[in-house]
Amino acid sequence: MPTASLQHSPAAERNRGPILAQLQALLPATGTALEIASGTGQHAAHFAAALPGWTWLPTDLHDTHFASITGWAAQAGARNVQAPRRLDVLHDRWPSEGPAFGAASFDLVYCANMLHIAPWACCTGLMQGAARHLAQGGRLVTYGPYLEDGTPTAPGNLAFDASLRAQDAAWGIRRIEDVAAVAAHAGLQLAARHAMPANNLLLVWTHAAHQP
Repeated sequence: MPTASLQHSPAAERNRGPILAQLQALLPATGTALEIASGTGQHAAHFAAALPGWTWLPTDLHDTHFASITGWAAQAGARNVQAPRRLDVLHDRWPSEGPAFGAASFDLVYCANMLHIAPWACCTGLMQGAARHLAQGGRLVTYGPYLEDGTPTAPGNLAFDASLRAQDAAWGIRRIEDVAAVAAHAGLQLAARHAMPANNLLLVWTHAAHQP
């Protein structure tokens, strides 16, 4: 059980294993990862501990998560997790504070469960920022629930979408086709789609110019 100083997400606890399996199949042995919207830090700790050849940089808009991010990494013995940084995807400059990242700095940009609990503009910010900072051959991985043309939406996702929009009219589960259009404008394209438990998807995006 987590200590009182650690924030805990039951969803992150449940989905970290299936997501890690996909990352292990996708990624080379070494690299540098930027995580967007790290939240509690459970994903960063779990993935970095299992991917010792990777350097993992967690970020979040809210520095209230930072102690939890650091704590989970320490508990997992993941010394390859760097100190969290504050990052707002809507800003052209990443991160929001401190030294800026250089272009083509990361082999992986990872973002889970952000797009549906953020204004639509955050999708544009994520895609543009990832395009700026992904190294050649790098990948953006997004995870969460999506709507998809031609695919029936699970009743649970329909109810979840309605509850999100009731909380904030700017929130809601996003259509893959809309996300792909924003990605294309930033120079990214969908390279792989993986069905995940609980009606979620893991999507892999790459620089369009690097596609075969």
